[in-house]
Amino acid sequence: MFDIGFSELLMIAVVALLVLGPERLPKAARFAGLWVRKARAQWYSVKTEFEREIPADELTRSLAAPVADLRREMDDAGKALKDAALDAELLARADAEAAAAVHLPAGDAAADGVATPAADGTADADAADAATDAKPAPTRSDPPPP
Repeated sequence: MFDIGFSELLMIAVVALLVLGPERLPKAARFAGLWVRKARAQWYSVKTEFEREIPADELTRSLAAPVADLRREMDDAGKALKDAALDAELLARADAEAAAAVHLPAGDAAADGVATPAADGTADADAADAATDAKPAPTRSDPPPP
């Protein structure tokens, strides 16, 4: 990094010995070594943190678009499922109300407005009239029951 050779280091050691003296030189060398170690450790921690953050950041950016697309598809599927359930509920409620209006079980011919022959051969007109007078089926704009 600094391109200092052995001869330069020897010259720095001789100058330090002359300036500090033999009593204070070992203590100053330990102090300088401690600061060099702290600076090097700090540098390596910053370097490793950057090395960890850069791939995580790239991974986050590369996955952001597919996750957003997947979330949008899941929301659309949820809405479609909710609409289908609401349609099925409305159809079932309409069938149940029509059956209740004529006091017949759901799916009977009289509930569909068709006159059935009675035992004596006459048509059951009362059942057909009751089926046609039934309330209309609720629409999607009707609020759901409480």
